[in-house]
Amino acid sequence: MTEPTVVIRPSTTEDVAAAVRRAKQESLPVTVVSGGHGPWSHGSSPGLRIELSELNSVDVDGTTVRVGGGAVWGDVAATLAGHGLAISSGDTATVGVGGLTLGGGVGWMVRSWGLAADQLIGVEVVTADGDVIEASADENPDLFWALRGGGGNFGVVTRFDFAAHRLDGIAFAETRFADPASVLRAVRDLLTDAPRELTVTYMDVPPMDPSAPAGASLSAVWAGADAERLRAVLEPITRLDGVEADITTPAYRDILMEPPVPAEGEEQVPPGFVGGNGLYARLDDDLIDRLLAFRAAYPASVLFLRSLGGAFGDVTQEATAFPAREATWFVMAGAFDIPGLVDDDTRAEILADWAVIERNRIAEYSNFSPTERPEAVAGMFAPAARERLREIKRTWDPENLFRRNHNIVP
Repeated sequence: MTEPTVVIRPSTTEDVAAAVRRAKQESLPVTVVSGGHGPWSHGSSPGLRIELSELNSVDVDGTTVRVGGGAVWGDVAATLAGHGLAISSGDTATVGVGGLTLGGGVGWMVRSWGLAADQLIGVEVVTADGDVIEASADENPDLFWALRGGGGNFGVVTRFDFAAHRLDGIAFAETRFADPASVLRAVRDLLTDAPRELTVTYMDVPPMDPSAPAGASLSAVWAGADAERLRAVLEPITRLDGVEADITTPAYRDILMEPPVPAEGEEQVPPGFVGGNGLYARLDDDLIDRLLAFRAAYPASVLFLRSLGGAFGDVTQEATAFPAREATWFVMAGAFDIPGLVDDDTRAEILADWAVIERNRIAEYSNFSPTERPEAVAGMFAPAARERLREIKRTWDPENLFRRNHNIVP
């Protein structure tokens, strides 16, 4: 008989602590849901499910921003805009602050300001014992280190404290083209020594993806409301034949994607995904060719690339749990597992092609890994970091209460 799922929607930190104490007393595994965007937000796994959506406050004190563990990035960006501030966040307005930050957080300003976790200066945490504690570089520093990239393995974070950045606006370029190979090579060469104010995303999606227009596109964000500066920086790309670019100066909040809203009472469960992702030291010609061949071979496939480097690479590997600080590109390739488009044979072909693509990656990015794969966790961290994470897990959660995640086994 399947054990039931107990759902709790706390409105205070003490409510969270009481829920965790109950879970420990009854030996219930804990699932924590922040924005409800990630893989553990769907389904009803046995145990106790803590949905943090009511803990969604966003409080600004100078450049320090205190964000509730259930807030989403769209609300954070909108609030900070009124103060002339911003934090590098996810690409989608409904993504939870908690899940993204605990897994690292590669966002639109990653080259300017680093990961979301790099902007974190303190947290309030409910531990596996149900205690409420603070963690920062000065208080419980080992736990704070683990929370910046180690995922939800170590407790329920009910408040995130960030150091925000002054931002007077952004410039945003949307680029369309007919020759993806030439554009990818040009943007790869440009990003070798581009100003860190520039972060770019390459995306090629099929018509069935409702969150983005179909086809290949290159988007670029400049951390500052200087459209002409962005235009000048992108000139090596926009001068290519067949490239059309539209450059505007929207609010940062307005470039965050808005996924379709499901009908009342309907749970929107995304289709399965066959493929993977990786953090790569270089976007060389062989990798570009393989990615484009992958996209051409499978009608239901998607490519997503995000430039790294800059502030992301300024952080030493030992400073946080997040892997691959030497990476200069994040790459995702896979196909939506849609009946009629992907059968067993095609699924096997996709996985075989992805296995070749992933060979030269440094690490897997846990936030873009949609299923629990215990065998893959080792590839999400540097070896020294993984061992340190296991030691910290033994200290703070020896019974592995928080295991509904990319689990670090104590």
